[in-house]
Amino acid sequence: MPGVTCDGIPGDPVSGFPTSPVFCQAVVMPRRSAEETRRLILDNALQLLLERGVSAGVQHIRLQEVLRSVGLTTGAAYRIWADQTDFHRDLAIEMVKLRIAPPVTSASTAIKDVLAAGGTMDDVIRAAALDHVSYAARFHLEPESRQSHAFITALALRTAAGAWPELRAASIERHRESVEAFAQMYGELLPRYGYRPRSPFTYLDFAEAMAALGEGFAVRAAEGLDHPVYTVTEDDEGPAGEWTLFGLAIRGLVEAFMIRDTPPDHAK
Repeated sequence: MPGVTCDGIPGDPVSGFPTSPVFCQAVVMPRRSAEETRRLILDNALQLLLERGVSAGVQHIRLQEVLRSVGLTTGAAYRIWADQTDFHRDLAIEMVKLRIAPPVTSASTAIKDVLAAGGTMDDVIRAAALDHVSYAARFHLEPESRQSHAFITALALRTAAGAWPELRAASIERHRESVEAFAQMYGELLPRYGYRPRSPFTYLDFAEAMAALGEGFAVRAAEGLDHPVYTVTEDDEGPAGEWTLFGLAIRGLVEAFMIRDTPPDHAK
């Protein structure tokens, strides 16, 4: 009822949620289903998490702060979650599931012009690698980059997925979606340059190795470390050109997993 508060009660003994007049004040508002309320709270909690990033998991996103931002009471929350731990588990799972764009969008866009211009395989590798390095670095360089924050935050949560079986399952599913999408991309791209997988490997195997490599460099970027870049001249023993360390590592993986046995047809 309007005007009723729970002053003097430090916390709900059942839910464990903190209470105060701010949250316990009953207000007149549209009636929502439990799922609509859950979605509203989690969407706003995700916004806070994207703005602040990961710190001690998601525990720094306080439910009471989210409730305040959407004008809801603690009662609305503990009809859905038993306590803060349940809420944080749900929030972490939603964060891992969140994608701002399909997995291959950024890489596909980065190499589009190179392919159109008939660039070499090294040109494609350099462009794709630089895109990934720049993408991960935006976590620090562009705090407003929602897409980069979503990627790094989800990656950070996946590294701690063992704590909750549901989070581990969501992490495995996200990984599966990503490597399958990239395996399809590699299966379309590499034959244009005359490459096929060496036996007994597959494009999926190559995608798994690339994912591990790319995520490792993303963690490095999240630590705020500058990415090494090399200018290799024609007089050097390495491949000539401007290379990121990630690009050189990709080149090594291509050599290990792929064999070139047909002339390149990248003019298609």
